[in-house]
Amino acid sequence: MNKIRGIFTITQMLITVSFVIIFMYIFRSNNRKIRKLWGALQMKLLGVDLEIVGVEDKEADMIIMNHQATMDIVIFEYLASRDIAWIAKKEIGDIPWFGHILKAPHMIMVERESKSSLVKLIKDSKVKLEDNRQIAIFPEGTRTDGTKLRKFKAGAKIIAQKYNLSVQPIVIVGSLDIWDSKKFIQKSGTVKIIYLDTVKADKKTTWYEDTEELMKNTLEKELDK
Repeated sequence: MNKIRGIFTITQMLITVSFVIIFMYIFRSNNRKIRKLWGALQMKLLGVDLEIVGVEDKEADMIIMNHQATMDIVIFEYLASRDIAWIAKKEIGDIPWFGHILKAPHMIMVERESKSSLVKLIKDSKVKLEDNRQIAIFPEGTRTDGTKLRKFKAGAKIIAQKYNLSVQPIVIVGSLDIWDSKKFIQKSGTVKIIYLDTVKADKKTTWYEDTEELMKNTLEKELDK
């Protein structure tokens, strides 16, 4: 049954994402509303409940999260109060047609292991911040199996310290249990979202390493319950 639901989810995602892309190009000034409505629809269709711990900092310049599944993005397109500017791999934006899910809302696309792309990332982040958008990044750099936190990449740290950003760490627990797109498995359930205290990026401190440790310990405690 979960396999059947997984195939259904992939199919409806392809269809609904296509409509989202079309609507975002037609109604450019409302692309955030369109994405939020799509997120809400997915939460209903996938049977997802949320357990929220802590409080969203609506003024945070950047949010950083652990990453397990595509479901993480769906959840925060639904949850976020502000217009998120996701930092995503350029390969996704290069996918024919579906890459417009990044291009239409002007997300930030990066080429991994490219020095020139890092310069572009810093410049693009400044533009989004000036447009009052909230930068969203998965500092691990890739998806995991949800059982542990990977070592953080430097990207989030570089951007945050360059522009003296306020950064809110968020721990996501259980999203892979809801939808594993690689195994085509989807089932209803609860995802726990833990908002941690916002920190100020300061190159004179070990804020990034401390935040990584805090997120790691928080995730481990949740999984041990």
